[in-house]
Amino acid sequence: MKRTSTSPLRLSALAFAVTSSLACAMADTSPSRLGMGQGDFGGVGLMQTPSARMAPLGGFAFSLSRTAPYRRYNLFFQPTDWLEAGFRYVEVENRQYLAAIGDRNNLDKGIDLKLRLREESRFWPQLAVGARDIGGTGLFAAEYLVASKRWHAFDVSLGIGWGYLGNQEDFTNPLSRLDDRFERRSGFTSGGDGGSVNLGSLFSGRSAMFGGIEYQTPWRPLVLQMELEGNDYQREPQRNHQQQDSRVNLGARLRLSDTIELKAGWQRGNTAMLGISFSTNLATVSQVKRDPPPVGLGEPPAEHSDDWSGLSRELDANAGVGVYRIYQSGNSLVIEGEPTRYPSLAESEYRAGRLLHNHLDSEVDTFRFHWHERGMPLRESVHDRQAMATAATSSAQANRYRHGIYAHVGQQPAPHNVLHETSSRGFSYSLEPQLEQNFGGPDGYLYRLSANLDSEYRLGRNDWLSATLTYTVDDNLGKYRYIGPSDLPRVRTQIGDYLAETDIGISNLQYTHTSQLGDDWFVMGYGGLLETMFAGAGGEILYRPFNSDVALGLDVNWVRQRDFDQRFEMLDYSTWTGHLTGYWQTDVEDVLLKASIGRYLAGDIGVTFDVSREFDSGIRLGGWATFTDAGSDFGEGSFDKGIYLSLPLDAFFVRSTRQRAQVAWRPLTRDGGAQLARRQTLFDLTEERSMGRYWDEHAELMR
Repeated sequence: MKRTSTSPLRLSALAFAVTSSLACAMADTSPSRLGMGQGDFGGVGLMQTPSARMAPLGGFAFSLSRTAPYRRYNLFFQPTDWLEAGFRYVEVENRQYLAAIGDRNNLDKGIDLKLRLREESRFWPQLAVGARDIGGTGLFAAEYLVASKRWHAFDVSLGIGWGYLGNQEDFTNPLSRLDDRFERRSGFTSGGDGGSVNLGSLFSGRSAMFGGIEYQTPWRPLVLQMELEGNDYQREPQRNHQQQDSRVNLGARLRLSDTIELKAGWQRGNTAMLGISFSTNLATVSQVKRDPPPVGLGEPPAEHSDDWSGLSRELDANAGVGVYRIYQSGNSLVIEGEPTRYPSLAESEYRAGRLLHNHLDSEVDTFRFHWHERGMPLRESVHDRQAMATAATSSAQANRYRHGIYAHVGQQPAPHNVLHETSSRGFSYSLEPQLEQNFGGPDGYLYRLSANLDSEYRLGRNDWLSATLTYTVDDNLGKYRYIGPSDLPRVRTQIGDYLAETDIGISNLQYTHTSQLGDDWFVMGYGGLLETMFAGAGGEILYRPFNSDVALGLDVNWVRQRDFDQRFEMLDYSTWTGHLTGYWQTDVEDVLLKASIGRYLAGDIGVTFDVSREFDSGIRLGGWATFTDAGSDFGEGSFDKGIYLSLPLDAFFVRSTRQRAQVAWRPLTRDGGAQLARRQTLFDLTEERSMGRYWDEHAELMR
């Protein structure tokens, strides 16, 4: 006999009341997390239902939840104040992955988006619209419009859902009054390769109400939840229907720390839910620095010191300036060199200005910094010496000094009266960890943890030799067995063969040369063992006007596939590859858009779109998608996609550094859309062509 929902509801309500009473007895004053928890599907919400709430700008959360027969793994982020995005894997415990070799649960991938339409005000709720499980098989696809309003210790949400969120069909789809096409849901891909988006199904078919209440208990770490679902569980994908004794779910969230939160609940009136989330804020990550302090500002000497070599060493040690040369031009002293330590050129100039003031007599009234990178001149900053000295002793003069600084580019006169010049030759090395991973394919989670011994010998300002020796510390790529049907050359799916052959290999050994063709044109040529799987030669040209929002680059490469032992032998496969890439630094939320069109390693032709945003912390969050003419040969997933984090190590170390590390997540490793993993790009090397936060950084230094 089918159980009724009366008994579970009463029992759940009693548990809710008892937990609330216990929470009142353990009140504290830590910050409230009301309305800010991660839902079962990921993203800010209650449990099975979303809310209109958004994480703070830069929010980044990884969460796991289990409500049998589903396990959900979610990665969500907040790139702007008004946009939440993320992706999810749903493991179905009682359904097998059709493409798997061996016994593996089905794993479905999906992408979510939520847009804030209106912020909450005194009388109006916050309003948001969103879509779940787009760009995949769409097994759990849903759309919704939801409002949230806070009242004292309660946060209330109410919405209308379509698709998976609307299966209860409380009423006729209100949009069907506008157009008959909204009456029926045509359906997303139910199998196959996935990767398609059926826009015609959005906001169509069944619709239902959903909503919920969160209660912030007097004990701040604990939040209680009650929600009404819109799904009836009798139309589950893959005919995996579940018994539902109640539409009302009850739950609780317990914050263990600023980054870790546990959650539990009773759903469908008969099923337990458990979950955990880990969150941080990419926009506010920072580290207290233990750099040497800037030197104190003293009185200028009566005469210059002749120890220019000593000054050059001080500029490197304290100001992070790798000096090329020092020379005098009229009443200006010119420092020509590269930034070596501080991510902010403003900080390097601030520190260097103090050193120069203490070293030079009063004849010099202007400091000029000619900034280069790999021998390529990028820009010049000009500082008035007297204004700098006055600002150091009077905060009232700080703005006047800052507004007097100017930066520009142009053909610099040939240096004369050279006081000091350094040798460009030098050797450097570093030992760094590297994590490569993909998750969501038939072989499950695959990873490789390696240690890279990276070295470089500078032959000149524009020429250098680089080498990287990679040792595999640990990996499970022996599980990488499912390649998928494809007639494309195997340019990436042989990764298991490369790693099985040896634990240590030469992943890079190349010569690189850079040059500048004009004020806005830069070129780079390179050749050697370019990456783990390919050797060859290539070049890149970049047009990048000073402080412009746009740039255009072209790279062309001839490569040949390396032998599996990662030494110097080659396989038979060779090809031409290259791309024309446009860059646009938009004025919207510091978003950088990139589009690359060209030929990939497997000979397929297509385009890669890359969208990223850099936060004030220096962390860059981005994602890419590649579409080519490979068609059915591409295999599962239909197109290449993933997200990445470019991490400035300065945000995590106590000593300042300009080094960065990159972590990427991609669901599959396939041969279609495979790009050459070039060691450097001109756009990255010429980053200081953009002023960025230069003026804000000067203002922060003057405080």
